[in-house]
Amino acid sequence: MSLGAKLKELRLRRGQSLQQVADAIGASKAHVFGLETEQVKNPSFGILKRLANHFKVSVEDLVEDEFDAQEEDGSLVAMFRDLKTLNEDDLQIVKSVLESIKMKTKAKLKDK
Repeated sequence: MSLGAKLKELRLRRGQSLQQVADAIGASKAHVFGLETEQVKNPSFGILKRLANHFKVSVEDLVEDEFDAQEEDGSLVAMFRDLKTLNEDDLQIVKSVLESIKMKTKAKLKDK
């Protein structure tokens, strides 16, 4: 997934406008739009860092190419990316559910 597509996805998932993102990172609305539409080809590291901080992801997550499908299950990668957009309360709920599933799985394995 391209940087522009990732930025747009993150922005829309948070229900934010271009202007809200621009204000949050100290850039112009036109610049954020240019990043999303890939009219801006080489964003500065500073902009990337501010975007990553704003969306609570790493700079690497923003700029990396798509995972090699042979190495990673695409649906799991997508799910992991979705987790990064959750607020802290929702993330704690997901962690609790995962812990419950792990405990249930261990109990099943122990009974066998």
